[in-house]
Amino acid sequence: MKAVLCRSFGPPEMLELADIPSPQPKAGEVTVRVEACGVNFPDLLAIENKYQFKPDLPFTPGGEVAGVIDALGPGVEGLKIGDRVMASTMWGGFAEEVVADAGRVIRLKDGVDFAVGASLSFAYGTTLHALKDRAALKAGETLLVLGAAGGVGLAAVELGHAIGARVIAAASTDDKLKIAREHGAHETLLYPRDPLSRDDQKALSEAIKELTRGAGADVVYDPVGGDYSEPALRATAWEGRFLVIGFAAGPIPRIPLNLALLKGCEIVGVFWGAWAERNPDRNRENIDTLMDWTLSDRIRPYVSASYSLARAADALKAMAARQVTGKIVVTPN
Repeated sequence: MKAVLCRSFGPPEMLELADIPSPQPKAGEVTVRVEACGVNFPDLLAIENKYQFKPDLPFTPGGEVAGVIDALGPGVEGLKIGDRVMASTMWGGFAEEVVADAGRVIRLKDGVDFAVGASLSFAYGTTLHALKDRAALKAGETLLVLGAAGGVGLAAVELGHAIGARVIAAASTDDKLKIAREHGAHETLLYPRDPLSRDDQKALSEAIKELTRGAGADVVYDPVGGDYSEPALRATAWEGRFLVIGFAAGPIPRIPLNLALLKGCEIVGVFWGAWAERNPDRNRENIDTLMDWTLSDRIRPYVSASYSLARAADALKAMAARQVTGKIVVTPN
């Protein structure tokens, strides 16, 4: 079969398309014929050896797949050959086939296509967990979303709207803000690209406060980090919740903790992968909810581009350049 290989850590240009043996499932595993694989920021970090989990070389990037079960390993129950499924695999998804732990495989409901199935786990699973389980976002509250047109950001806009929050979408271009409005943002905020000066940071805080009539945002969803986190935290409401999702801007911010004290607010870490591993039943409930909301048009997962295996490096380059809106996928077959 064909697969994208990372033989040494580095930029996307170092990836190569190769022929390798098809994987065989062991006990408790299934082989999935990959129809779509979501492209996520951790894939870029993994090939650059910057991710918190370190794969052994050589490896194939891609951890969020949708496709059809081709083979079952010993002891697998509740799944069968031919099932349409989505799966979390950590690695291996940029390939024609991948092996997945059966416990991390969820059947796709009728009407959910493969591209959407390969887009729900990481972005929407992370975000529903963040807003529902970690922040307890309520209808009528104000949700500020940074990086609002990216994969997790746009998911936050959609899910915040679906929950009934007033959503303020913040992003670096008018085109990105337009997409956020199309997916449910009530207000939008244009901020400069990083790095931000101290004046830029102060202006960002003031703009958030103005949009919230001085009260601040009840929940801040921050997948960006860098120079954006502190001004957003300064504009958090009393007893607000600041959700730490990731650091797409690069630098991990150093936050003055007196801000949390002065606002009585919570700084809440969101590590969906570890939570899903510890709470598989609750994660399945969340994924089922996301599929139901997709089928009822309560959310509309936006897949903006599809790349062949031969162009997988281009997909990661677009991710690195922060040119991606919504989700992008690699479609091997």
